Amino acid sequence: MSSFGRPPRWQPLRKLGLAITVVGAVLTATALPGGPAQAREEAPVATIAWRDLPLEARHTDKLIRAGGPFPFEKDGTVFGNRERLLPSKPRGFYREYTVPTAGRTRGTKRIVCGGRQPTQPEACFYTADHYASFRRIVGAAGQ
Repeated sequence: MSSFGRPPRWQPLRKLGLAITVVGAVLTATALPGGPAQAREEAPVATIAWRDLPLEARHTDKLIRAGGPFPFEKDGTVFGNRERLLPSKPRGFYREYTVPTAGRTRGTKRIVCGGRQPTQPEACFYTADHYASFRRIVGAAGQ
């Protein structure tokens, strides 16, 4: 402290230096082997048998394979996989569809399908918790 009750003039520069050091450490850590910047192996996604899906989800799956008509405007729109819980694919690969929930407009249940042809998806995934977790649908009606 100076004699006038103010911090020395170099104090702000010291704080800036500390901030630069912290940012540099974070950037270095992400570039090191095993850090977040390194590609990691994808974890396998759990499965659910088509017959074990809720009735509304089975109906939605049938609509997907028939090409609609879908009850919600957002059905068939691109799913960005921001959560990175599904296998990595180029943007536009995945599309999302609403599984109707009683008493709600859209609810939290969805089916996300991926592939070049929406009516013949390569893989479909079910989420009951609005993208917090997914299970790959196996033995689907159209497969």
